[in-house]
Amino acid sequence: MKPFKIIISGGGTGGHIYPAISIANECRRRWADCEILFVGASDRMEMEKVPAAGYDIKGLWISGIQRSLSLKNLAFPLKVIKSLYDAGKIIKSFQPDIAIGTGGFASGPLLFMANKKGIPTLIQEQNSYPGITNKLLSKKVNKICVASTGLERFFPKEKIVLTGNPVRQDLLNVDSLRAEALSHYNLDASKKTLLVLGGSLGARRVNQLIDSNLELFTKENVQVIWQCGKFYYQEYKEKAQPGIQVHAFLNRMDLAYAAADFIISRAGAGSISELCIVGKPVVFIPSPHVAEDHQTKNAQAITAQDAALMIKEVDLDQNFKTLWTGLLSNIELQKKLSENIKKQALPDATKTIVNELEQLLK
Repeated sequence: MKPFKIIISGGGTGGHIYPAISIANECRRRWADCEILFVGASDRMEMEKVPAAGYDIKGLWISGIQRSLSLKNLAFPLKVIKSLYDAGKIIKSFQPDIAIGTGGFASGPLLFMANKKGIPTLIQEQNSYPGITNKLLSKKVNKICVASTGLERFFPKEKIVLTGNPVRQDLLNVDSLRAEALSHYNLDASKKTLLVLGGSLGARRVNQLIDSNLELFTKENVQVIWQCGKFYYQEYKEKAQPGIQVHAFLNRMDLAYAAADFIISRAGAGSISELCIVGKPVVFIPSPHVAEDHQTKNAQAITAQDAALMIKEVDLDQNFKTLWTGLLSNIELQKKLSENIKKQALPDATKTIVNELEQLLK
């Protein structure tokens, strides 16, 4: 039997790229001789991250439509036509057995052309509120792997499989890493630890919030691992002091999660899937600047299960202190949030998605 040829498209943000790479890694584990090709948007971060993970990638000249009136929109129809043509050429030369999309601009033209040529297709939707690309593709693809319930509102019900989002496998046993984590981050075992995550680039409003509450955390005897993001590191690195650590990014996320007693985080789909597995009390501060406000919808899907707390950016100044001190002093609430968020976890997502691929390849 000749080796499978698998084409994968997804990108624009880490939330689309990392699931795509996880799926590729699982395919490679399962079929060592399979050939995998990625297709991305030629000016986005996938062009750097995918080769770093050991895979070939081809770029398409594509971007999203600007939501405001913009001259950039004039080029949009041209980009779509050119991307469809180039996607067709890539498919013709690579001859894939299956095409997978994890969202982002480039997956639209690629999966559209794959469907047209009769190649089996699967999309993976990370969010509880899908993006425009996956909504459009859903009518034609064979399978739709989703991470949360209730997506029948957007997708044909008979194509949906609840799989969860691919997550790093090193997070499955963070509970056993507590001692190593405290030593790695040089923390005091007698104090509670707050982990602050603003995404790899950082989140301005989250950083401002933490900065303005450092005195409060110190007074409460809470030590802080503050990942402020590479864009903001120069601005905040001076704020480091005993009990307050400031990092541009965290290389050992497994140890950061293991050390944490509480977590403040954005509500990207990938982060939420990880936090469900980690099972610590979480306060979500959704970014209001993402398409379709999907971070707020992601967070609401979890808070509806009494599995996390959420506070909107506009309410931070008024409500954060009350919410935070309420959580810190309420052991019962901490326990309830931990137990409930763990119930949302789907740790075998990547394997389940590749099982679906296997069915389509047959």
